[in-house]
Amino acid sequence: MSNNVSLRFEGNRAYVALDRPDKHNGLTIEMLRELAQVARIIERRKDIRAVILSGKGPSFSSGLDIAKAMGNPLAIIRAFVPLPWTGTNVFQEACWAWRRLPQPVIAVVHGRCYGGGLQLALAADFRFVTPDSEFSVMEAKHGLIPDMTGAATLSRLIGIDQALLLTMTADPVDAAYAERIGLVTEVSADPLAAAEKLADRIAARPAHAVASAKKLFDRTWTGSVRRTLAIERATQLPLIIRQALNKG
Repeated sequence: MSNNVSLRFEGNRAYVALDRPDKHNGLTIEMLRELAQVARIIERRKDIRAVILSGKGPSFSSGLDIAKAMGNPLAIIRAFVPLPWTGTNVFQEACWAWRRLPQPVIAVVHGRCYGGGLQLALAADFRFVTPDSEFSVMEAKHGLIPDMTGAATLSRLIGIDQALLLTMTADPVDAAYAERIGLVTEVSADPLAAAEKLADRIAARPAHAVASAKKLFDRTWTGSVRRTLAIERATQLPLIIRQALNKG
């Protein structure tokens, strides 16, 4: 592993941090693999009730380290092949692994949040950001499109016109604008404290209900009403039975 992603456990929380501060946490192939590995470690910890994801140094993440990545094009090609057991490739799994976790994931963002870094933040369930944070769907500057699950997450958060505007222009936007269009959850002078406060509020609820709620919305947010209602029923019934048995 690259050792550019740190993990620590504190009480019922997991703290994950991008740890390449001298490069504004520019993402490498090794870091992407490590992010997915860290998510799998957390998934096995049933005592963890929330995950807080941040970046060390001056920025959350400036996105994929293009210069380093392009130094080994064969590694990019290999990383682009979907994994048979997840259906995601290395780039996508680094983000979607956090969606797959049963625990809520809260991104704490400061400084630059560009390209792949933004897609990682969007894969969290909530985003608390500093007033001076800056966001950009940067890929168009390199003749690319967001391909680290950005299309899926943007479609759930903002309208298609705003998603196209951000993607086609690659223009950076400030925290106030990002909050106004729904790209971030909250702008805060102390986003870590805000994230920890939310983590405590969620941890006060039954873990199985929180996990079921996350799974429910992930499976239904863009589905048809009929499919959504069917999944809603299938998700709720075991919870009702569990409650009834516990009270019986």
